[in-house]
Amino acid sequence: MTQAVGRHRMPEPAFAQPRTPREIYTVMAGLMLAMLLAMLDNMIVGTAMPTIVGELGGLAHLSWVVTAYALATAVATPIWAKLGDLWGRKGVFMASIVVFLIGSATSGLAQNMGELIGFRALQGIGAGGLMVGAMAIIGDLVPPRDRGRYQGLMAAVMPIAFVGGPLLGGFLTDNFSWRWAFYINIPLGVLALVVIWFTMKLPVRRREARIDWRGAGLLAVAISSLTLLTSWGGTEYAWGSWQIVGLGVLAVVATVLFVLAERTVAEPILPLGLFSSRNFTAAVVLTFLAGFAMFGAVTFLPQYQQIVQGASATDSGLLLLPLMAGMLVTSLAGGQFVTRTGHYRWLLIIGSFVMAGGLFLLSTMGVGTSTLTSSLFMVVLGVGMGFLMQTTMLVVQNSVEMKDMGAASGAATLFRTIGGSLGVSLLGTLYATRLESSLADQLGAAAGGQVAGGQLTPAMLAQLPAPIREAFQAAVASGVGSAFLWASVVALVAIVAAVVIRQVALRSAADSVAAPAPEPVAV
Repeated sequence: MTQAVGRHRMPEPAFAQPRTPREIYTVMAGLMLAMLLAMLDNMIVGTAMPTIVGELGGLAHLSWVVTAYALATAVATPIWAKLGDLWGRKGVFMASIVVFLIGSATSGLAQNMGELIGFRALQGIGAGGLMVGAMAIIGDLVPPRDRGRYQGLMAAVMPIAFVGGPLLGGFLTDNFSWRWAFYINIPLGVLALVVIWFTMKLPVRRREARIDWRGAGLLAVAISSLTLLTSWGGTEYAWGSWQIVGLGVLAVVATVLFVLAERTVAEPILPLGLFSSRNFTAAVVLTFLAGFAMFGAVTFLPQYQQIVQGASATDSGLLLLPLMAGMLVTSLAGGQFVTRTGHYRWLLIIGSFVMAGGLFLLSTMGVGTSTLTSSLFMVVLGVGMGFLMQTTMLVVQNSVEMKDMGAASGAATLFRTIGGSLGVSLLGTLYATRLESSLADQLGAAAGGQVAGGQLTPAMLAQLPAPIREAFQAAVASGVGSAFLWASVVALVAIVAAVVIRQVALRSAADSVAAPAPEPVAV
């Protein structure tokens, strides 16, 4: 029986047919459109979320609209990568776009929260192949020596998505319908498919590979169980109920079986040997917490802005700009600082402190907090996250050998996505619980439960009697504050992880085939 060939034994790709810059840039246009689809989606949906929840009902399931997408993306990403190895990059990449577009179209057609959550999961499965496929195709098209400038173009997609996403989501919700937050993906995706079909000529190189279906399944069970536990505990079911206890047991058992499986499989979905590096492990923890903070902020800030501050969906997108600006500016500045000095440890420590501080400041917002004050709080959070975003990936990649670079980058992306999934789920539970409790205190249990569970959009809120409107605004402010307060407590772990990281010399081009410098053991 033919044995699967390990990644480290494969010869380097032969770039027998050099392409002109014009040819490469033409293909890059399709890749950038595909990556824009993946990055833009959550940014667009965030500002549309208050209206979506109001029309479809199901406030308690708000977090799952984001969580289902992130969870499916996390599990599907490594599988798409292996499918590309088996069947060729171009066809698999286009298939992932088609799956994403089907998920987008059906999400826009959803008639209730259950349907929307299911269709978002389908959309997330497709999204898992977009980013990993784009990076792999660049590796096939461009020799390593020339790869940097083209990857820089891909990095430029991120600020476009972060800044343009909330604005576009708000504009579509205000002027058309929240459903267009999903439908907008269809023309972009079709354009990407056309460009890729006619311009992308890839060398045909397929290798024998094993897909770790068992590992992927166990990972999905473990993450799903933990996400359901944090989402349902104390709301749908009591913490001591058999449902919650059973989910906890299932999460532990699936995690143990996953670890055992990954130790024996030839090509694991998550190579556990990477975690033998102290810096790698600490950087992955930081990546997890950065995803926790970013997804939480983008999900719950629009609730506060539209319901408490009275902003329209479009204005809510504008109000998120201080967060995005702070993150992008410090991310770029931090990258320049590391490039020039080679030092990164203090950036991580400062970023962790500032991120935790920004989350705490956001937890103090109330009904009377001005837009200027909340914007300044968002800048603080954005600055902290910006110091962590790219620097953590740099530490991850510098902590492993070159042959493990892809696996390490994939692991970091996986944990950032898991952090976002669990973060939104846990913070969503805290938000919904606090909101319902506050409404019950102000309006009584029966009336409060009716308002909290009813279909109430920001536009409809203005038509309610003043006492009910003010009670609901106070409850939302209290719920958002509770979510951010607990997020700031969780973020304190980031400070510990940053302190654990040790300064290690960054690899230069001359070290590209060498192992990373040994980590100092002194504390």
